[in-house]
Amino acid sequence: MLLSYHTLDNGIRLIHHQTNGRVAHCGLLINTGSRDESASEHGIAHFIEHMLFKGTSRRKAYHILSCLDDRGGELNAYTTKEETVVHASILKEDLERAVDLICDITFNSIFPEKELEKEKEVVIEEIKAVLDNPAELIFDEFEELVFQNGSLGRSILGTPETVKAFKRQDLIRFISDNYNTDQMVFCSVGNISEENIIRIFQKYFNNVALKTSQVTRNKKRGSYQPVTVIKNKDTNQNHCIIGNITYSLKHRNRIGMFLLNNILGGPVLNSRLNLSLRERNGYAYSIESSYNAFCDTGLFSIYFGTENRNLEKCISIIKKELNKLRNTRLGIIQLDRAKNQIKGSLARAYENHESLMLSLAKNLLVFDSIDSPEKISKKIDALTSSRLLEIANEVFEPGKLSTLIYK
Repeated sequence: MLLSYHTLDNGIRLIHHQTNGRVAHCGLLINTGSRDESASEHGIAHFIEHMLFKGTSRRKAYHILSCLDDRGGELNAYTTKEETVVHASILKEDLERAVDLICDITFNSIFPEKELEKEKEVVIEEIKAVLDNPAELIFDEFEELVFQNGSLGRSILGTPETVKAFKRQDLIRFISDNYNTDQMVFCSVGNISEENIIRIFQKYFNNVALKTSQVTRNKKRGSYQPVTVIKNKDTNQNHCIIGNITYSLKHRNRIGMFLLNNILGGPVLNSRLNLSLRERNGYAYSIESSYNAFCDTGLFSIYFGTENRNLEKCISIIKKELNKLRNTRLGIIQLDRAKNQIKGSLARAYENHESLMLSLAKNLLVFDSIDSPEKISKKIDALTSSRLLEIANEVFEPGKLSTLIYK
């Protein structure tokens, strides 16, 4: 995979992958998310993401929304615990238009008071939608249980009370404190030459003022204590999450954990949990496991929804599957199958150019380098059944697991 790189004097980095086809994708990844908020700022990173669409010194809100949509393109954004991302998908001839727009809304937004008050209501409705959806809400509350007394445990959206309290100056101050140019990566994937993408990148981002900070991300977290919490909810199903803290983005066991998660309950239909809970017993429609890695820690969790009479049966089956991975080494055929499954999934992800664009940006930001598909495959092939057994015994230890149940 041929990649082009460029770094401006202000520290903003570019990574570009030239492809064939008419559609191009580009985006700006900023190393700022909800965990960078203070308690009184809870939800402000996500709120700023909304407000970036509400007007700049050059464009009104309508012109921002229409700039790419009128030409069949799409402008979007999202906020995670550690990042804010503004990205676009467009025809390749409209790439410069998209770069101009992304730069404008990121660095020239004016946050009009009238739009500020309207958007508070929109975000509060978004919060209420999550509160009405136990299958979503349980993830937020589980993170709060696991990462107690820390910003990593707070929901990305904030609360109605914190959102209502935001002032225009609060948004400006948060951006000033956290949007550092040396912590930004612009990425593009499309049929654009290296010379042309660098020219466009320089044209729009070169005038952004250099801004760096000596303050590093606050990684302070309360010590993890496993807990079991049962909450009474008026729902048609019981909902349950079981999980544990685990490895960070740069930990040597990250890829092994990724592989184990895929075996256990990843998106594949032949995952162990899908086969045991859904296919063999019909106990659950939704059953999944996930592994989210952050800069200094990680979170592994299993989620399922089932009717009350099957709750304990499901938990028992899940514990049995976890114990199998803790007590039994994967055989040669099982291990090869699991590795091939992961490598195939990664290959398909590379063919999704929007997903590839976002992945390249994050990898450059976090690791300051990009591993080729061949290098990643070698890392996967190097995993042994012994290493996976060690990881399973560390993460799936029954005494370390926390549980949250909605009944």
